[in-house]
Amino acid sequence: MAADSTIHCDIVSAEGEIFSGLAKMIFVPAIQGEIGIAPRHAPLLTMIKSGEVRVQTLDGTEQSFFVGGGALEIQPKKVTVLADTAIRAKDLDEAAALEAKQHAEEVLKGNIDKIEQAEALAELVRAAAQLKMIQKLRRIKS
Repeated sequence: MAADSTIHCDIVSAEGEIFSGLAKMIFVPAIQGEIGIAPRHAPLLTMIKSGEVRVQTLDGTEQSFFVGGGALEIQPKKVTVLADTAIRAKDLDEAAALEAKQHAEEVLKGNIDKIEQAEALAELVRAAAQLKMIQKLRRIKS
């Protein structure tokens, strides 16, 4: 495959690198909406929200990852997803996501300051995005 028909993708978080390789296409949940990134994409730096990153690899398969927000840097030959958290889709834990959602909802019911409220809301968004992705993966498998 010609070098100008591929783009290098790195998905990293504080825990380490979760994916590094060549792709045909990459889809990322940016703050303003999903971005489809093809080789030779215009440079861009933007924030991403919690959701699914999909990487179409050279062999035609698609790999999915959950990211819990972060930043996206696009260069014509390289895409870097700097995620707050990153998990391979197959490693998502529904029970843990449900527990995190319930915990965040409990915290929000209490008398808390604005910082605690923002943290609980962010956790609620991450848990809801994980649960949504788990449900999507179930539909695909069925």
